[in-house]
Amino acid sequence: MLKFRKLFPQSCSIIGMVHVGALPGTPKYGGCSRKIVENAVKEASMYVDCCVDGILIENMHDVPYVKQKDISPEITAMMTRICTEIKKAVPQNIPCGVQILAGCNKEAIAVAKAAGLQFIRAEGFVFSHVADEGFIDSNPGILLRYRKQIDAENILIFADVKKKHSSHMITSDVSLLETVKAAEFFLADGVILTGKVTGGETDVQDLLGIIYTLIRNV
Repeated sequence: MLKFRKLFPQSCSIIGMVHVGALPGTPKYGGCSRKIVENAVKEASMYVDCCVDGILIENMHDVPYVKQKDISPEITAMMTRICTEIKKAVPQNIPCGVQILAGCNKEAIAVAKAAGLQFIRAEGFVFSHVADEGFIDSNPGILLRYRKQIDAENILIFADVKKKHSSHMITSDVSLLETVKAAEFFLADGVILTGKVTGGETDVQDLLGIIYTLIRNV
């Protein structure tokens, strides 16, 4: 919690999401990597003009997504380039993070380390689930050991819980609050709660329950 508050001291922060254009090698790639970088930087600059408190960069348009074992090196390379350019373009007081779909959390840590970002968004941090791209296994032990190995412990990990676009039937006996507690126990620096799909409303009662639980444990 202290690391989170140091990065986001406001009681309520707004993080703008940069949806990077389809990257080389993916089905929707349009053939101009330079334009992808320019558009991502432009989008980040628009968020800065709108006074957001942070920026998160994601390869949203690389559909259909592949899991970590199938991610290609050009994706990691391009995300490193894009994140580096965005980090140079925005004020230093605005924290930046990265997410690499789908569930490519080690790659995200590596990109954040190389580009000087402050956090990542991690899928499948605790409790496995079935996503639209397939089975996603949890990986906190591997991820935190990797973060330690590359001297990247200053990079915070914000973990999705009961992730959207996914079935959680295999963990139906594990409640949302138990999932949050597990993420905290396994040293996540923050948790992310969403609706069931992108753009879907987050359940306010679920959110309040999580806030109460985390505050009580401080």
